[in-house]
Amino acid sequence: MDSSVTPLMSLQSVSKSFYSKTAKIEILNTASFNLYKGETIAIIGSSGIGKSTLLNIIGTLDKPDTGKIFFQDKDLLVSGDEKIASFRNTKIGFVFQFHYLLQGFSALENVMMPGLIAHENKKTIENSALNMLERVGLSLRISHRVEDLSGGEQQRVALARALVMKPEILLADEPTGNLDQKNSNSVHALIDELNKEIGMTVIVVTHNNEFARMMKRTVTILDGKIIPV
Repeated sequence: MDSSVTPLMSLQSVSKSFYSKTAKIEILNTASFNLYKGETIAIIGSSGIGKSTLLNIIGTLDKPDTGKIFFQDKDLLVSGDEKIASFRNTKIGFVFQFHYLLQGFSALENVMMPGLIAHENKKTIENSALNMLERVGLSLRISHRVEDLSGGEQQRVALARALVMKPEILLADEPTGNLDQKNSNSVHALIDELNKEIGMTVIVVTHNNEFARMMKRTVTILDGKIIPV
């Protein structure tokens, strides 16, 4: 990446540790990492090296012990919790291996939720949600409660929810880990398509080598640092 291009997001000298009853477990040690608009990144490596921790820090779900996080040159960590939550809801889309959908609500209601939280116009967000559900192949399932959908359908609802606000960054943690090959391929293709269509930056944690190869950049965590593979 051209060093003259300003990063969309930058982690600078970020450290993060966890503590067991007997030891300090260091995940990141003054690690630095730049993300650029429109790029795609796979975070790979063995279990327990901190891939999900890194994703959570990028997504502001977790805070580092030390270091700074900048988004478009603005230091996120000096903002209050309310501003950070607003940033996360509007700028970041999350897809997890377990979809965390709201039981008892329809597919449409689940996908609309980020826009409602952001106090968007209800009709506008409904139209956006309907469009996104159509994009993930669920236009005939919009009124179904999520518990009445198959696992593959539920994950596609989760993807639609993550994308409904057209976030600048999509963070996906093993997004197809519980899906069969057909549904996995469909999700992979849609993420790739939307990256190209709207210039969305995509960062995925994955053990799927085929999915990782679709990304333009691959990194791992070694000795607390984020390094290219």
